[in-house]
Amino acid sequence: MKLFRASNLFFLGSGMMFLASCDLVKDVTYSVSPNPLEMHADSVKIAITVNVPAKGIKKKAKAEITPKLGSYAIGTWYVNGEKVTENGTTINFKNGGTATFEQTVPYLPEMEAADLVVTGKIYKQTKEKDALPEMKIADATIITPYLVNKTFKVLYEEDALVRQFEKTTDATFNFEKGKSDVRATELKDTDIAALVSWIQAAQSNPKIKINKIEINGYASPDGEVSKNDNLSFDRTATTRTAIIALMKKANLTAFTDTNMYKLTKYGEDFEGFKTQLALSTTITEADKNLFIRILEMTKDLEQREKEMYNLGKSYSELEKDVFPKIRRAMVVVKYTEFGLTDDELKAAASNNPNSLSVEELLFTANKLTTDLNDKARIYGVAATNFANDYRTHTNLGAARFQLNKTAEAKSSFEKAAAIKDNGISKNNLAASLILDGNTTNAKKLIAQAKTAFDSKGDATQKTAVNYNQGILNIMEAKYTAADGNFSDNSFNKALAQVLSGKLDAAKKTVSGLTETAETAYLKAIIAARSNEGVDAVVAQLKIAISKNASLKDKAAKDREFLKISTESTFTNIVK
Repeated sequence: MKLFRASNLFFLGSGMMFLASCDLVKDVTYSVSPNPLEMHADSVKIAITVNVPAKGIKKKAKAEITPKLGSYAIGTWYVNGEKVTENGTTINFKNGGTATFEQTVPYLPEMEAADLVVTGKIYKQTKEKDALPEMKIADATIITPYLVNKTFKVLYEEDALVRQFEKTTDATFNFEKGKSDVRATELKDTDIAALVSWIQAAQSNPKIKINKIEINGYASPDGEVSKNDNLSFDRTATTRTAIIALMKKANLTAFTDTNMYKLTKYGEDFEGFKTQLALSTTITEADKNLFIRILEMTKDLEQREKEMYNLGKSYSELEKDVFPKIRRAMVVVKYTEFGLTDDELKAAASNNPNSLSVEELLFTANKLTTDLNDKARIYGVAATNFANDYRTHTNLGAARFQLNKTAEAKSSFEKAAAIKDNGISKNNLAASLILDGNTTNAKKLIAQAKTAFDSKGDATQKTAVNYNQGILNIMEAKYTAADGNFSDNSFNKALAQVLSGKLDAAKKTVSGLTETAETAYLKAIIAARSNEGVDAVVAQLKIAISKNASLKDKAAKDREFLKISTESTFTNIVK
């Protein structure tokens, strides 16, 4: 046999074919592209060209050609002389010609280190005259796309933990009609005493920070507006004096400075009036509506007072049941309440995780925990205690997936997806399906996740789903698309670049990765494809084999290294 190079592909010629019993077919050669054969998208495409020289096939001759890849019979093809009318490719006797046959077959493991051979028969018209001896015409099969790392990137849901709350607590001083002096009875009211006690307790509570104290004064919507406006302010001033006195009595000296209190007058409290009026059970609904209309529509103050007074009994109830509750000054303490610190959260997650809220559990596992097993434990508590929150199952599944507990991860992902249909659940469930070999459904889910993230996903989500799409691209032999989807340098990106013929780019990508058995093996392939010589290839294979001994057997039959397969330097490390 002879070896020819053309268009950067190797073609294996069969030499001449001599037929002892007859001279029907002679000097036929074969060429195969590519050689060695290559597997892409789980299939091997075989293209064989039969080269027939001038006067190489008699006019009534027929060659039946049967190629086999290992033990796999590919089919039967026919090359006919120009007087044969049966199916096949007709070749002119005088000029000769070529017949090209193509077939795509599913890849089988036995094809990795196999020979592509042809055999067949020679006919004169329909009568068999001779047999074609079995002849190797190509090597098989490069299966480098199977190096793809099928581990998809899984995503975690974010917590919504708030550890700083702006809150208020208050107490109310009530006043008599037209007055602003604080009555002694008011100082003994339960809400005033409770407010003082709360401020005392806050002084020793590191979780509470008092920011300011406001005193807001109000008057009832009866009488003159200007007087009520001044009256509401006078009530804030007398209330401040009363509160400071209470602070001194309670030894709360930090709250005795008048500048700590912000005084605000609100005048007539129409909104408060409507609220209290609605709560009254002694005034009819009709009179309630009438009071509201009088206050909203009567501009003349004297007329307004007169019309309200004319309601008689209802006005008396107003004076007894409504107005006294809005003649007031409110003491409002504004403060910040802080949640658990990082250390407190970690301690609780370890000793009493059931005491934590779902947001605290998610935050602690995601932000404060580095050990995957501990993450899974905390997420497990969250998934048990807050089973209706899809985020708990999502994150438990992601931790399990990264722990290689793929069956358990799949169960968690399915629970999350059942609770809420969303892009992260689809992406993560696809990660389980691809490892189960369910490529069809994994592709559907990734496409749906990609659509979801394209509309409102963040950068992390888009990067992850594109990476996963890149893996599918490699599996589908869409290598250029895969390279584009891998935004960050990775083994899979380097592999996609190798498979798309970008060897310099692949070399640069893989050089920046942490050295593993897989990266060293890929470097060996790059060296082989770049014709860097046996020493460069072997140097990388030694590293790969030292980290993963099973790669010795793989390298021995890998058709990527066919050109150096007989070199002693190579054979010594793979034998």
